[in-house]
Amino acid sequence: MSKFLFRLLSFSILLGAVPVVFIGVISYFIASGDIEEKVKQGNEQILLQTQMRVEQVMRTLELSAVQYASSPLATKAITQSLTPDDYQQVRDLSQGLYSMQTFGSISEAYLISLDNDWSINFRSFQPFNALSNRDTLTGYAKLPNSLNWITPGVADESADPEQQPKRVIRMVLKIPFVQAERPQGLLVTELPEGEIKQLLAENSDFGEMMVLDEKGNDFLSDKPDDPERSLVAREIFEASQQNKRRAGSFETTLAGGNALVTYRVSDYNNWVYASVVSISEITKQSRNIAWITFVACLVLLLAVAGLGFYGSRRIYSPVRRLFEFTREIEPDPAGAGEGRSSGSRDEFVWIEERLRQLSSKGQQLQQQLRGQYSHLKEYFVLKLFSGQLSESDYAFRSSMYGLPTEWKRLAVLTLQIDTLQGTRYGEHDRELLLFAINNMVGELIPAERRFTPVVHNHSQVTLVVSETEDPAALKQELHELAGSIKTKVYEYLQLKVSVGISRPFERIGDAMKAYHESLEALKGRISLGNDLIIHAEDIEGGQELKAAIYAQLKFLEDQLVQVVKQGDREKADALFGEYIAAIVERDVHFNEYPVLMLQLVAKMYQLVHEQGSTVQKALGEGATVEAFMKLTTLDAIVRWFKQELFDPLFAFLARQSESQYVDIANQMVKIIHERYQEDLSLEMCASLLNFHPVYLSRVFKKETGVNFVDYLVEYRMTIAKQLLETTNDKVSEIAERLRYTNTSAFIRTFRRIVGMTPGQYREQFQQK
Repeated sequence: MSKFLFRLLSFSILLGAVPVVFIGVISYFIASGDIEEKVKQGNEQILLQTQMRVEQVMRTLELSAVQYASSPLATKAITQSLTPDDYQQVRDLSQGLYSMQTFGSISEAYLISLDNDWSINFRSFQPFNALSNRDTLTGYAKLPNSLNWITPGVADESADPEQQPKRVIRMVLKIPFVQAERPQGLLVTELPEGEIKQLLAENSDFGEMMVLDEKGNDFLSDKPDDPERSLVAREIFEASQQNKRRAGSFETTLAGGNALVTYRVSDYNNWVYASVVSISEITKQSRNIAWITFVACLVLLLAVAGLGFYGSRRIYSPVRRLFEFTREIEPDPAGAGEGRSSGSRDEFVWIEERLRQLSSKGQQLQQQLRGQYSHLKEYFVLKLFSGQLSESDYAFRSSMYGLPTEWKRLAVLTLQIDTLQGTRYGEHDRELLLFAINNMVGELIPAERRFTPVVHNHSQVTLVVSETEDPAALKQELHELAGSIKTKVYEYLQLKVSVGISRPFERIGDAMKAYHESLEALKGRISLGNDLIIHAEDIEGGQELKAAIYAQLKFLEDQLVQVVKQGDREKADALFGEYIAAIVERDVHFNEYPVLMLQLVAKMYQLVHEQGSTVQKALGEGATVEAFMKLTTLDAIVRWFKQELFDPLFAFLARQSESQYVDIANQMVKIIHERYQEDLSLEMCASLLNFHPVYLSRVFKKETGVNFVDYLVEYRMTIAKQLLETTNDKVSEIAERLRYTNTSAFIRTFRRIVGMTPGQYREQFQQK
């Protein structure tokens, strides 16, 4: 075997084997050492998710129950003696109960008037005393809290044991739901135990899930008499009560083996959520990892050895061919190979000796490179435009490349394609078209009047030589030259192009500056249009915008953002027209156009980000900043805003707003219930929720059926009735507490809603 092949094979196998073995050992120890911690962390995440799902169901049910119980219909009916003859009122109350089913999968609900002895459930209206579970429901009135969750394991001491709920979880809401020893009525809903179990079953593959109520009862267990499970439940409950720890983990014994227990205590109702995972299952995974790692490393070692051998042979193959080739080119110098086989010597030593003999022929290669002058000249001109070539370097190399050495004036002509829309070409043809135009320029302008034309940064650039010194005559000469180029391009390619012409200059070192002047001249197309020949001296330098201009544009941008949020496309188009007119009518330099409009683009992007999406995903490829920055005319910019930005943005926001209506309305209702004693207004809600007041008003009316002010007034009157019933506060004090500065206005509003004055209501309530 050749020395080089042997060294190559040994090195490749060693290079592949050492990392495989090292990574395999390290990965096993890391994986086996962290797996228990990962399981623990995974259980904590699963417990949190399970708790959030369960509490979401319970909170939704609680919210719907509180809304129903606090409605004027329910609070008024509780104080009345209803009979089956009150069909309309009973029907309205029943519909309210049925509507609660849309907020949770409840199996039964009761609206009970304790004082007037009637009850309504999903099936009937009947006297409360006629219910079979009357004693149990009556016992709920003695519970300490206004709202209570009754699990199957929580027994009411005052109720009949045979009537205790078995397989349902009840929510009991006192009416009115302020603290009282004896409420006027109850709202009781029953949530099937299977609803909670179904939420737990989604994570059954990650250990056994348990839920304990505030007294430590494992009320969801299918085996309530299992002593081991009961013991574990007691340990979990005791651990959660020690030092009032809200979360933690510990090891225990279950089914004859060790188990890892992870628990969380809910701040909502003090239920304990726990996960139990067998330690043996965890270590079993570690053993599996060890075998898998061993087999994987063994397979990788074999694969590395095979690939090393195959790759070494393939890598050695060209070396061997080169070695044989050099032997054929030159004989073995001074008999260096005599007495030794070709396989026992280092091939690179042989090749080095042959290359040393060939290095003397380098001059022949230089002569061959002279045939590549065209590419070298293009590269030379590109270095001129990029400022990488000094005047002394040019003087040294110009004769070598056959470039002009004498002139009176120089100028740079930069040509750009205005647009490919409406032509038979696509964006993928742009580079090819520029090279075609570059060839046409090389043929149109004689070689003695130009340097080599080049394509640079999506532009065709030509450095022109002139013997004319008169500025006016030179400008006319350059204009005619640019015009002839434009005419030929349109004649052969049917493309409209614009040409930017720099100021004339004398020193070759100013070529880069002139090139940038021609580019700046082309930027004038944003305000001047397309198909132009623009001289740099005709474009005035931009001036800074006055503060009033910025303020006006910012005001229009903010208005446009609000209109887009409201989904009013017609008004948005009108405001955008004002926005464009404000820029065009002012003395704004064309260089300021992209900067000003990028501020509006960024605000539109922010609307997408606020909805949790990305610009590319929500609006498409055409709405990116890269696409915007490629636009060169005002018409193209306006078309881009309307077609590529506004059209998909309005469609996206319309889809998002439908899914947000319900959540926004619920948040507004919650704000009313929590902050009714403050100077609450639609504008305050808009500030808290970060939405426009008009938008919030429309969403609230759509979801609740009433406007914001009416709902707020009705809820305050509900609170006023409760205060009149339960306190001895003066009417003026109640009015002030409910943010009425004028007591007379409060009395008028109360009489309009309730049908009587506050004093009459209190007197009527006390007579009952």
